[in-house]
Amino acid sequence: MSLNIEALSRAATEARGLCMDAVQASQSGHLGLPLGCAEMGAVLYGYALKYNPDKPRWIGRDYFVLSAGHGSMFLYAWLHMSGYDLAMSEIKRFRQLHSKTPGHPEFGDTPGVECTTGPLGQGVGNAVGIAVAMKMAAARFNSSEHRIFDQHCICIAGDGCLQEGVSAEASAFAGHFGLDNLILIYDSNAVTLDAPAKMTQSEDTAARFKAYGFDVQEINGHDMQAFLDALNSAKENDNGRPKFIVAHTLIGKGIPEVEGTFKAHGEAGAKFVDAARKGLGLPEEHYFVSKETYDYFTAHKKKLLAEYDRWEKIYNDWRKKNAEEAKQLEAAIDRKVDVDLLSKIPEFPKDAKLATRKAGSEALQPVAQAMPLLISGSADLHGSTLNYIKDGGDFTRETPSGRNIRFGIREHGMCAIMNGISYHGLFRASGATFMVFTDYCRASIRLGALSKLPNIYIFTHDSIGVGEDGPTHEPVETVSSVRVMPQIDVIRPADPEETAGAFAAAAQRVDGPTLLALTRQVVPILNDVDVKLRREGVARGGYIAKKEKGKLDLIIMSCGSELQHALAAAKELGDGARVVSMPCFERFNRQSEKYRDDVLPKSCRKRVAIEAGVAEIWYQYVGLDGKVVGLHEFGLSAPGAEVMKERGIDAKHVVEAAKSL
Repeated sequence: MSLNIEALSRAATEARGLCMDAVQASQSGHLGLPLGCAEMGAVLYGYALKYNPDKPRWIGRDYFVLSAGHGSMFLYAWLHMSGYDLAMSEIKRFRQLHSKTPGHPEFGDTPGVECTTGPLGQGVGNAVGIAVAMKMAAARFNSSEHRIFDQHCICIAGDGCLQEGVSAEASAFAGHFGLDNLILIYDSNAVTLDAPAKMTQSEDTAARFKAYGFDVQEINGHDMQAFLDALNSAKENDNGRPKFIVAHTLIGKGIPEVEGTFKAHGEAGAKFVDAARKGLGLPEEHYFVSKETYDYFTAHKKKLLAEYDRWEKIYNDWRKKNAEEAKQLEAAIDRKVDVDLLSKIPEFPKDAKLATRKAGSEALQPVAQAMPLLISGSADLHGSTLNYIKDGGDFTRETPSGRNIRFGIREHGMCAIMNGISYHGLFRASGATFMVFTDYCRASIRLGALSKLPNIYIFTHDSIGVGEDGPTHEPVETVSSVRVMPQIDVIRPADPEETAGAFAAAAQRVDGPTLLALTRQVVPILNDVDVKLRREGVARGGYIAKKEKGKLDLIIMSCGSELQHALAAAKELGDGARVVSMPCFERFNRQSEKYRDDVLPKSCRKRVAIEAGVAEIWYQYVGLDGKVVGLHEFGLSAPGAEVMKERGIDAKHVVEAAKSL
């Protein structure tokens, strides 16, 4: 079937009008990409994409990711015209409070938005992650008789996205692992925000992606038939290579005063909108979409729904013949997790002396067995982070059902790809690196928290206890810097049993990410504290590890490898000392006021905390009258125990702090 060029050209013109009107009305936004890519939008939503506007999360759809999220009105215009639940009233509320059309696309706010994008390059990483999850889903669930997963992830990115390092990491990963279901469209308009692109780049981008292992095509992005031909070629060519389409476009096309210049990138063209609309042949009525365009998309929607009905029949037949797989798939869609997960992790021997990273490795195995769609990756550190799922196999181009992903030394790319796996919606993504390298992937972690993705970050080597590697590898401020990020739980367990509780809690949380901060160094198992209390206390974020005898006089708080020092100090300080383990501030703060007051009674203002990290965040619990034994400087290169002692992280300094109050 050939393209209806006349209808799609009309739709492209009217999409330009919607974008102009919305940006002009809000007096902010970005016109360049929505106007420059209008023809490609018409082909995608009016012909080429497989989707169901009535069921935006249909698992068999193609995924479209707008990595260049500043061009959000491009997406909103096409979602509106193609029949998603995005009314014209929302287009008119572009960038306004509580609208479904925020400044950059946000996952969960707008039907049809697959990812939260905007920070440049992140969407490329997300698209790679979605493509990974598609490969996994097809390998896990398709049968010889039923192909329920047969889809592509299509992503539009511009120069800004491709200049960012995260997209390079993700693209190199995509090429190596042969993600031929990924189609990356490069909106090549020779312009960045500040200047012509030649001011900041001179590379041959097409050659770079060819070197990564992509199939590369080059087209005029305004030629709809050429674009469709390129898309069809990309979709049909399952040759183990991801696809890269260089689409040359005119930025801001339709506003002669700015088109083709860097001024077209933002809202500079808004003052010329009235004349531009007239030049495009649009009527005086703003926010205009013709009956002919609505009729075209109504007819196209019928074709899409017919295709969906065909798929649903195949799915229902597959479901009847593959009952166990169907049960697993539907549980994954609903984010169901075994409520009794903790009981599946065996208790550790009473004489165990393990680093919490090692305890985590042992806890991970039964969790992975209970959660068959849990994926575990590492940034070339499985041998140190110890998060390899035994018998899970490696994800490779030959074995896409593998559960362990070797991300390579690409921390930022890893976390962006993890986000993509989570956006896809079936698999639980976990990934590992050293805690100090959180700063290499913070932007991706932040977006995972913003989007409430249930990622699990297994980050080890969590303190100056790293030792001989020295201050470059010893996080001091890192743990607390993640704690201040909204919507992410940071759990720093004290011993193997708390670690078991931490893994269960992380797996059971489905409304946001969890970061597990684990030790490199061996820690003692804290047998003075009841096993059940240690395991279950983690889920509440904080609990009484040692109760005072008689009148409460002092509260000592800690977490992680320093809890042992709090317990030792309490013994020396006498019967009136209570020890509170605080493995997760965020979970503790979500508890009822009564529970929090039972653990930290307001009547006891004499409080000390100890942690091998920056001290300031603890003052929310110790108060202005309390003291924190912490760090105000970087670490040292020496055996871990010596570094701890040199920096004053021990029971002796807790005792001194308590006596000074």
